[in-house]
Amino acid sequence: MLYRTLGENRICITQPTHAWVSGQLAQSWGNEQLGTIAPFQAVCLGAEQHDIGWIPWEAAPTLNSETGYPHSFNEVAPEVHTQLWAGAKHLAMPMGRYVALLVSLHGTGLYERFTHWKRSPESTRIVETFLQQEKEFQKQLIRCLEQDPAYAPYVTPSMLTRNQRLVATLDALSLAICMGVTGQRQFEQVPTATSDIILTLMPTADDPARLSLVPWCFQTNEVTVVFEGRLLEEKFADEQAMRDRLAHAPWITLTATLYSAEKQN
Repeated sequence: MLYRTLGENRICITQPTHAWVSGQLAQSWGNEQLGTIAPFQAVCLGAEQHDIGWIPWEAAPTLNSETGYPHSFNEVAPEVHTQLWAGAKHLAMPMGRYVALLVSLHGTGLYERFTHWKRSPESTRIVETFLQQEKEFQKQLIRCLEQDPAYAPYVTPSMLTRNQRLVATLDALSLAICMGVTGQRQFEQVPTATSDIILTLMPTADDPARLSLVPWCFQTNEVTVVFEGRLLEEKFADEQAMRDRLAHAPWITLTATLYSAEKQN
């Protein structure tokens, strides 16, 4: 769960919905500077499904008693979110081995980049156990894919690093878009055809739904994404009451258009 503020209320956007935006961006990604996505279909699907493990939680979100809203994705305890990530690969596997591998790599990459879980011995133990088990799964799946001529070129260390970083970039861009961009945002370690770069995302002063991106990463001069959320107009003290209200809360459809400021100047 993530949020966008609307006045004094919150628009609740699920993790799979945010991942859907990542998939929409992936479908248009690539140009001479950025290079192309390969294998295209599998990486696009992996980006779209990278948060598939959150589906069980989103079906029954837990209440943050301090805020009165459902827990956001970064408020969920390690013993919960590691279980969600551990299950993600099994939910993704019916879609394909490379998709499941990207989902798993994205999960372990998050724990390696964001280390808040090291704040206590117990959370450290939980996450380190998860990482050990997940990396063993990844090794086994890579060995399997190496035997398949269709996927062997894409499980080399350099290709896996590139695709893992690409999914991470699409994830970060989508999070910013879904939560609302109110100022300049930068994204590091974005893979291109030759090196890594930094992207800069900026809102347009007179239209917050139009966002400029430099350098430009897409095949066309504009890319529009669409996503949905549910409007919560009150806080809650009771978890079941929150779940019931959320299930019947009004739907809101949102859009955002990314454009190339370089090509419009």
